[in-house]
Amino acid sequence: MPASFSPVRLGRSPLDVVPLGLASTYGAKGSDVEYAFERGLDFFYWGSYRTPDFGAALKRLGKRSRERMKVVIQSYARSPAGIGKSLEKALRQLEMDHADVLLLGWWNLPPKEEILDAAADLVRRGRARALMISCHNRPAFKNFARDPRIDLLMIRYNAAHPGADKDVFPHLPDPRPGIVTYTSTSWGQLLDRKLVPADERLPRAADCYRFALSNPNIGACWAGAKDAAQLDEALKALEEGPMSEEELAWMHRIGARVRETTQLQARGMGIADRLVNLYSGFGFRTTSELGER
Repeated sequence: MPASFSPVRLGRSPLDVVPLGLASTYGAKGSDVEYAFERGLDFFYWGSYRTPDFGAALKRLGKRSRERMKVVIQSYARSPAGIGKSLEKALRQLEMDHADVLLLGWWNLPPKEEILDAAADLVRRGRARALMISCHNRPAFKNFARDPRIDLLMIRYNAAHPGADKDVFPHLPDPRPGIVTYTSTSWGQLLDRKLVPADERLPRAADCYRFALSNPNIGACWAGAKDAAQLDEALKALEEGPMSEEELAWMHRIGARVRETTQLQARGMGIADRLVNLYSGFGFRTTSELGER
């Protein structure tokens, strides 16, 4: 099981990472990035928003320990040329000669062939070591997983959103792409006493990360820590290890109740979902209206 500080291979990608990664956007400062690295984390996600202080810390770390770091650069570009420009801009800012992962962000249906070809060419030319794609439309992952250009999938997964257990994981080909998950706390809903039954123990953030990392299909998950205290809490997931069957059953009960008492899709998507799909060339439609291609 990946819930430990031991590195794991991310599917058919060439990457070995400590299975808890740190993502920018959520408030982590440069000092938090360096603290995470000192504590043993080596997987860093510069996006969705490329926060300057986070990036400055990656640049500092890269100058002395680049071989120990796995850096993910995300692009929301929707043109072949735009993806290359986005990646090259990030590499200049970080003063690095390559990213470990180029992430194509929020593609709810497969991109046009020329976009995937352009991204794969960046990998071929050594500007990135692997290609990952993220999505909110779970059925589309079956197509992504079969595409040899795509090494990694980034999937929303938590106790309140366990749909990948049915819609994605059973359909992965061999060799499998690496699986990296996000929103382990369901935007904090799994930590909210108002949403969790009074007769149930309230999960900690560490429990949410342990839940994801106890799934044998998942290689790593992102922590959206905003400060060192939240980072310490996330690191407990690696210190405590995988969940027992009893703990997993408890988290499934919590997740089912949260799912029943909140409108998760509406809160997680809304107008942004329609706009991203329109920007991607799929029309002004919600993800649930897209189906699969």
